[in-house]
Amino acid sequence: MKIAADTNLILRMLLNDDPRQSQAATVAVNDATLVVVTLPTLCEIAWVLRSRYRLSRSDIARFLNIIIAIEKIVVDTAAVQAGLSTLDAGGDFADGVIAHEGRRLGAEVFATFDRDAAARLERNGFKALALA
Repeated sequence: MKIAADTNLILRMLLNDDPRQSQAATVAVNDATLVVVTLPTLCEIAWVLRSRYRLSRSDIARFLNIIIAIEKIVVDTAAVQAGLSTLDAGGDFADGVIAHEGRRLGAEVFATFDRDAAARLERNGFKALALA
C-alpha cells in the first residue's frame, strides 16, 4: 500500500513519545511500499519541533534528514533542500520551501514582512522583498 503520511504519524514514529501511537506509526511506515511526505507535512513537522519541543535548528535539520533518508519515503527533494539550506542559515524551514515553490510556480520575488527572512533568502540565492 502507498500512503501519504501526516505530521503526527511521522512525529510519533521519530519521537517515540507515545508508545502505542509510535508503534502503530512505525508499523504503518514499515508495511507501506511507498510513503509520501508532502511539503506542508514537513513544514508542520519543523514548526512542531521548534515550537512544542523547543529543538534547535540543527536538531530540526537532523530530524528532517532522518525522514528524507528513509528509502521508501518520497519528498520534493529540491524544495526540502531549499528549506534545509534556509534552516542552516538561521531561518525557518518553511521560508525556504515557500521561496522555492514560489519560484517554481513562476514568482520572481519572495515577499515578506520579515526583514531577516528576506535577507537570509537573498543570501541563499532567492530574490526577496522586505515590506515595511
